[in-house]
Amino acid sequence: MSTENSKFKDFNFAEGELLLINKPYKWTSFDVVGKIRNSLKPLKLKVGHAGTLDPLATGLLIICTGKLTKQIDTFQAEEKEYTGTMILGATTPSFDMETEVDQTFDISNITKEDIYSACKPFIGDIEQYPPAHSAVKVNGERLYVKARLGEEVELRKRFVSVPEFEITRIELPEIDFRIVCSKGTYIRSLISDFGKTLNSGAYLSKLTRTRSGNFLLKDAFEVLELVNYIRSKKEEAKTEAEA
Repeated sequence: MSTENSKFKDFNFAEGELLLINKPYKWTSFDVVGKIRNSLKPLKLKVGHAGTLDPLATGLLIICTGKLTKQIDTFQAEEKEYTGTMILGATTPSFDMETEVDQTFDISNITKEDIYSACKPFIGDIEQYPPAHSAVKVNGERLYVKARLGEEVELRKRFVSVPEFEITRIELPEIDFRIVCSKGTYIRSLISDFGKTLNSGAYLSKLTRTRSGNFLLKDAFEVLELVNYIRSKKEEAKTEAEA
Protein backbone atom coordinates (compact mmCIF):
# COMPACT_ATOMS: atom_id res chain seq x y z
CA MET A 1 0.00 0.00 0.00
CA SER A 2 1.50 3.30 -1.06
CA THR A 3 2.35 5.99 1.46
CA GLU A 4 1.72 8.65 -1.20
CA ASN A 5 -1.77 8.93 0.28
CA SER A 6 -1.32 11.68 2.88
CA LYS A 7 -3.28 9.68 5.46
CA PHE A 8 -0.64 6.95 5.48
CA LYS A 9 2.76 7.35 7.06
CA ASP A 10 5.27 5.51 9.21
CA PHE A 11 3.36 5.67 12.46
CA ASN A 12 5.01 5.72 15.88
CA PHE A 13 2.23 4.18 17.93
CA ALA A 14 4.26 3.88 21.13
CA GLU A 15 5.26 7.54 21.13
CA GLY A 16 1.66 8.42 20.39
CA GLU A 17 -0.60 8.73 17.37
CA LEU A 18 -3.96 10.41 16.83
CA LEU A 19 -6.02 8.31 14.41
CA LEU A 20 -9.21 9.48 12.72
CA ILE A 21 -11.60 6.57 12.15
CA ASN A 22 -14.95 6.35 10.39
CA LYS A 23 -16.85 4.18 12.90
CA PRO A 24 -18.96 1.56 11.11
CA TYR A 25 -22.68 1.12 11.70
CA LYS A 26 -23.49 -1.19 14.64
CA TRP A 27 -19.88 -1.22 15.89
CA THR A 28 -19.36 0.10 19.40
CA SER A 29 -16.60 2.62 19.99
CA PHE A 30 -14.81 -0.05 22.02
CA ASP A 31 -15.07 -2.48 19.08
CA VAL A 32 -12.96 -0.02 17.08
CA VAL A 33 -10.46 0.41 19.91
CA GLY A 34 -10.16 -3.36 20.29
CA LYS A 35 -9.65 -3.94 16.57
CA ILE A 36 -6.82 -1.41 16.41
CA ARG A 37 -5.24 -2.63 19.65
CA ASN A 38 -5.23 -6.20 18.35
CA SER A 39 -3.62 -5.13 15.08
CA LEU A 40 -0.72 -3.61 17.04
CA LYS A 41 0.17 -6.83 18.87
CA PRO A 42 2.68 -7.91 20.11
CA LEU A 43 3.11 -4.27 21.14
CA LYS A 44 1.29 -3.68 24.43
CA LEU A 45 0.05 -0.14 24.08
CA LYS A 46 -2.64 2.01 25.58
CA VAL A 47 -5.35 2.68 23.00
CA GLY A 48 -8.43 4.79 23.72
CA HIS A 49 -11.09 6.89 22.04
CA ALA A 50 -11.99 10.55 22.56
CA GLY A 51 -15.78 10.57 22.63
CA THR A 52 -18.21 7.66 22.41
CA LEU A 53 -20.47 7.14 19.41
CA ASP A 54 -23.62 5.04 19.84
CA PRO A 55 -23.55 1.69 18.00
CA LEU A 56 -26.24 2.89 15.54
CA ALA A 57 -24.28 6.08 14.76
CA THR A 58 -21.43 6.33 12.27
CA GLY A 59 -18.70 8.84 11.60
CA LEU A 60 -15.65 10.40 13.14
CA LEU A 61 -14.09 8.62 16.09
CA ILE A 62 -10.77 9.90 17.39
CA ILE A 63 -8.44 7.13 18.56
CA CYS A 64 -5.27 7.85 20.56
CA THR A 65 -2.36 5.49 21.13
CA GLY A 66 0.63 5.38 23.47
CA LYS A 67 1.58 8.58 25.23
CA LEU A 68 -1.11 10.55 23.38
CA THR A 69 -3.83 8.80 25.40
CA LYS A 70 -2.99 11.31 28.15
CA GLN A 71 -4.58 14.00 25.95
CA ILE A 72 -7.87 12.18 25.33
CA ASP A 73 -9.83 14.49 27.66
CA THR A 74 -8.61 17.51 25.70
CA PHE A 75 -9.75 16.08 22.36
CA GLN A 76 -13.02 14.87 23.89
CA ALA A 77 -13.89 18.39 25.11
CA GLU A 78 -13.91 19.81 21.57
CA GLU A 79 -17.06 21.00 19.77
CA LYS A 80 -18.79 18.36 17.61
CA GLU A 81 -20.79 18.48 14.38
CA TYR A 82 -23.37 15.91 13.28
CA THR A 83 -25.71 15.28 10.39
CA GLY A 84 -28.66 12.94 10.65
CA THR A 85 -32.26 12.01 10.02
CA MET A 86 -35.22 11.93 12.39
CA ILE A 87 -38.63 10.32 11.98
CA LEU A 88 -41.43 12.68 12.97
CA GLY A 89 -44.71 11.37 14.34
CA ALA A 90 -43.48 8.46 16.45
CA THR A 91 -41.39 7.69 19.53
CA THR A 92 -39.24 4.83 20.79
CA PRO A 93 -38.04 4.19 24.38
CA SER A 94 -34.40 4.59 23.33
CA PHE A 95 -35.11 7.71 21.19
CA ASP A 96 -33.56 5.88 18.22
CA MET A 97 -33.97 2.63 16.26
CA GLU A 98 -32.50 0.39 18.95
CA THR A 99 -36.04 -0.17 20.29
CA GLU A 100 -39.43 -0.52 18.62
CA VAL A 101 -41.92 2.33 18.11
CA ASP A 102 -44.14 2.63 21.19
CA GLN A 103 -46.33 5.61 20.24
CA THR A 104 -47.46 7.34 17.04
CA PHE A 105 -48.92 10.79 16.31
CA ASP A 106 -50.87 12.45 13.53
CA ILE A 107 -48.51 14.86 11.72
CA SER A 108 -50.86 15.89 8.88
CA ASN A 109 -51.26 19.42 10.26
CA ILE A 110 -47.54 20.08 10.83
CA THR A 111 -46.14 22.50 8.23
CA LYS A 112 -42.59 23.15 7.07
CA GLU A 113 -42.77 26.52 8.82
CA ASP A 114 -43.68 24.74 12.08
CA ILE A 115 -40.66 22.49 11.70
CA TYR A 116 -38.22 25.33 11.01
CA SER A 117 -39.61 27.32 13.95
CA ALA A 118 -39.28 24.34 16.28
CA CYS A 119 -35.48 24.53 15.95
CA LYS A 120 -35.23 27.92 17.62
CA PRO A 121 -35.68 26.82 21.30
CA PHE A 122 -32.78 24.39 20.89
CA ILE A 123 -30.19 26.89 19.69
CA GLY A 124 -27.89 28.28 22.38
CA ASP A 125 -27.35 27.06 25.94
CA ILE A 126 -30.01 24.47 26.75
CA GLU A 127 -30.72 21.80 29.35
CA GLN A 128 -31.56 18.21 28.53
CA TYR A 129 -31.89 14.80 30.12
CA PRO A 130 -29.80 11.89 28.78
CA PRO A 131 -31.78 8.99 27.30
CA ALA A 132 -32.53 6.13 29.69
CA HIS A 133 -30.80 3.93 27.09
CA SER A 134 -27.40 5.64 27.37
CA ALA A 135 -23.89 5.02 28.64
CA VAL A 136 -24.23 7.60 31.43
CA LYS A 137 -23.32 6.11 34.81
CA VAL A 138 -25.56 6.47 37.86
CA ASN A 139 -24.15 5.00 41.07
CA GLY A 140 -21.49 3.25 39.02
CA GLU A 141 -23.92 1.50 36.65
CA ARG A 142 -24.63 2.32 33.01
CA LEU A 143 -28.18 3.59 32.45
CA TYR A 144 -28.73 1.33 29.44
CA VAL A 145 -28.11 -1.76 31.61
CA LYS A 146 -30.92 -0.74 33.96
CA ALA A 147 -33.19 0.32 31.07
CA ARG A 148 -32.80 -3.03 29.29
CA LEU A 149 -33.72 -4.81 32.51
CA GLY A 150 -36.84 -2.69 32.78
CA GLU A 151 -35.63 -0.98 35.95
CA GLU A 152 -36.49 2.60 36.86
CA VAL A 153 -33.61 4.99 36.22
CA GLU A 154 -32.95 8.40 37.72
CA LEU A 155 -32.19 10.90 34.98
CA ARG A 156 -30.22 14.02 35.86
CA LYS A 157 -30.44 17.03 33.59
CA ARG A 158 -27.30 18.49 32.08
CA PHE A 159 -26.50 21.82 30.46
CA VAL A 160 -25.12 21.81 26.94
CA SER A 161 -24.56 24.30 24.13
CA VAL A 162 -25.97 24.05 20.60
CA PRO A 163 -24.59 26.91 18.46
CA GLU A 164 -26.21 25.56 15.26
CA PHE A 165 -29.28 23.45 14.54
CA GLU A 166 -30.58 23.56 10.98
CA ILE A 167 -33.09 21.53 8.98
CA THR A 168 -31.62 20.46 5.62
CA ARG A 169 -34.42 18.32 4.15
CA ILE A 170 -38.10 17.72 4.88
CA GLU A 171 -39.85 14.72 3.34
CA LEU A 172 -42.23 13.73 6.10
CA PRO A 173 -42.03 11.69 8.14
CA GLU A 174 -38.27 12.07 7.50
CA ILE A 175 -36.41 15.26 8.43
CA ASP A 176 -32.68 15.72 7.83
CA PHE A 177 -30.68 18.04 10.08
CA ARG A 178 -27.22 19.37 10.92
CA ILE A 179 -26.18 20.16 14.50
CA VAL A 180 -23.10 21.77 16.03
CA CYS A 181 -22.90 21.16 19.77
CA SER A 182 -20.75 20.97 22.86
CA LYS A 183 -19.31 17.87 24.49
CA GLY A 184 -21.92 15.75 26.25
CA THR A 185 -24.86 16.69 24.04
CA TYR A 186 -27.25 13.81 23.41
CA ILE A 187 -28.62 14.21 19.89
CA ARG A 188 -31.25 11.53 20.62
CA SER A 189 -32.59 13.58 23.52
CA LEU A 190 -32.60 16.75 21.45
CA ILE A 191 -34.58 15.03 18.69
CA SER A 192 -37.05 13.59 21.22
CA ASP A 193 -37.56 17.06 22.72
CA PHE A 194 -37.89 18.53 19.22
CA GLY A 195 -40.84 16.21 18.56
CA LYS A 196 -42.50 17.29 21.81
CA THR A 197 -42.17 20.95 20.78
CA LEU A 198 -44.40 20.12 17.80
CA ASN A 199 -46.91 18.37 20.10
CA SER A 200 -45.83 15.18 18.43
CA GLY A 201 -42.99 12.70 18.77
CA ALA A 202 -39.69 12.10 17.00
CA TYR A 203 -36.87 9.60 17.10
CA LEU A 204 -33.42 9.38 15.53
CA SER A 205 -33.07 7.09 12.52
CA LYS A 206 -29.58 8.06 11.31
CA LEU A 207 -26.63 9.95 12.80
CA THR A 208 -23.12 10.71 11.54
CA ARG A 209 -20.42 12.69 13.34
CA THR A 210 -18.77 14.82 10.68
CA ARG A 211 -16.39 16.89 12.81
CA SER A 212 -14.73 16.95 16.22
CA GLY A 213 -12.80 20.13 16.94
CA ASN A 214 -10.74 20.77 13.80
CA PHE A 215 -10.73 17.11 12.77
CA LEU A 216 -12.98 16.12 9.84
CA LEU A 217 -14.64 12.88 8.84
CA LYS A 218 -13.39 13.28 5.25
CA ASP A 219 -9.83 12.75 6.54
CA ALA A 220 -10.68 9.55 8.44
CA PHE A 221 -9.60 5.97 7.79
CA GLU A 222 -12.00 3.10 7.36
CA VAL A 223 -11.24 0.67 10.21
CA LEU A 224 -10.13 -2.24 8.04
CA GLU A 225 -8.21 0.09 5.74
CA LEU A 226 -6.03 1.16 8.67
CA VAL A 227 -5.77 -2.32 10.21
CA ASN A 228 -4.63 -3.81 6.90
CA TYR A 229 -2.05 -1.05 6.50
CA ILE A 230 -0.68 -1.67 10.00
CA ARG A 231 -0.43 -5.39 9.27
CA SER A 232 1.30 -4.77 5.94
CA LYS A 233 3.91 -2.57 7.63
CA LYS A 234 4.51 -5.27 10.24
CA GLU A 235 5.03 -7.84 7.49
CA GLU A 236 7.47 -5.50 5.73
CA ALA A 237 9.43 -5.05 8.96
CA LYS A 238 9.47 -8.81 9.56
CA THR A 239 10.73 -9.49 6.01
CA GLU A 240 13.46 -6.88 6.37
CA ALA A 241 14.53 -8.36 9.71
CA GLU A 242 14.79 -11.85 8.20
CA ALA A 243 16.72 -10.67 5.13
